Amino acid sequence: MLVVTEEACRRVIGRAEAFAAVEGVFAAMARGAARNFPVLREALGHADAIYGVKSGFDAQGLVLGLKSGGYWPGNAARGLTNHQSVVILFDPDSGRPTAMVGGNHLTAMRTAAAAAVSIARLARADARVLGILGAGFQSAFQIRAALAQRPFERILAWNYHPEMLPRLAAAVADTGVPFESVSLDALGAAADVIITVTSSFAPQLMKAHVRPGTHLACMGTDTRGKQEVEPALLAAASVFTDEVAQAVSIGECQHAVAAGLLAEDAIIPLGAVVLGAHPGRRSEDEITLYDGTGIGLQDLAVAAVAARLARAQGLATEVDW
Repeated sequence: MLVVTEEACRRVIGRAEAFAAVEGVFAAMARGAARNFPVLREALGHADAIYGVKSGFDAQGLVLGLKSGGYWPGNAARGLTNHQSVVILFDPDSGRPTAMVGGNHLTAMRTAAAAAVSIARLARADARVLGILGAGFQSAFQIRAALAQRPFERILAWNYHPEMLPRLAAAVADTGVPFESVSLDALGAAADVIITVTSSFAPQLMKAHVRPGTHLACMGTDTRGKQEVEPALLAAASVFTDEVAQAVSIGECQHAVAAGLLAEDAIIPLGAVVLGAHPGRRSEDEITLYDGTGIGLQDLAVAAVAARLARAQGLATEVDW
């Protein structure tokens, strides 16, 4: 079995590799060639942690496996990333494990890549102002991935804890794009693309904040009860997602569907846009919203690429099993 460490993953998986792998997953799902299995996600009742397992099978790419891990909010005090995970890949013909791959860097990269695919496919071509809600570990990944999709000229940022924003500004200073901390009103009034990546359990971004023509990538809601935007905003938007069943159960869509403001059959898999079966944005004034819930197939896809590249570059360790 191949062992691929976090350091090896950081060396072999960049934005281009993550984007290609994640976009391929959207397409495979839309073709019916790949499926996610039911998600396990539970509060441990210990260390305030949330633990989960995501798994799936891509019959087109012959990728089978699972990601196990979760969210430990006390890790920052230990000098660790709050999100901790590992990916296990299996041979789909025999069921034998083939690789154990560090999941922390890959989770950050595939989450940002999913938002980037949504920007590439749904944002207006003339989008020049990027807004972001959130200043945690994932935020810098999101900003860098977004900057690769449109020639953004400004970054506007808001966070519930504004004292965290200078650290985010420093993390993306080398991009050369001006960064400004602003109010939610100011962010919504100017941003062409808004990324939400918080751990909120109450809506922060409201319909009144968002102007026509905006594209939103809502990336923080991945657990029952979590919520970043008010349901009325989804009702006013064309809504896209990674997987509809997961979006209505643990994604941002859960609240709008429960309130009767959004029909489940109105939610569009982003893979349909990738394949050309859906046009995506249909007007310059349309609000488009991508509900990124984080699916196991994305983790498996980037892990499979990491394992292949790490082996080819001599960065992985083979162990007997």
